[in-house]
Amino acid sequence: MTDDARAHERELADEEYLQPVSAAEAARAGLRQLVELTGREPAVTTSLEPIEDGWLVGVEVVEARRIPNSTDLLGLYEVELDIEGNLLSYRRVRRYQRGKGEVG
Repeated sequence: MTDDARAHERELADEEYLQPVSAAEAARAGLRQLVELTGREPAVTTSLEPIEDGWLVGVEVVEARRIPNSTDLLGLYEVELDIEGNLLSYRRVRRYQRGKGEVG
């Protein structure tokens, strides 16, 4: 077996032993990583969904503080994590005033 074939075999073996994060760990990782990247103040994790190779986490952050706080500007982000909880992507899907959020 060539050195390249052995290296490829080791890579495949490593992929088989990925330690998936739990749902709770994924929710925390999504919130933490988004806050680290954006510098925004965390509000809450709003959703968590397993996807083919990881997790999709909904995160709400405070984008602008206002007085009274019921008029704070919030952003809802969708954070995609791999199976180990590493950030793959994020995007803001909605921006709204705290007091004018969805009812229902």
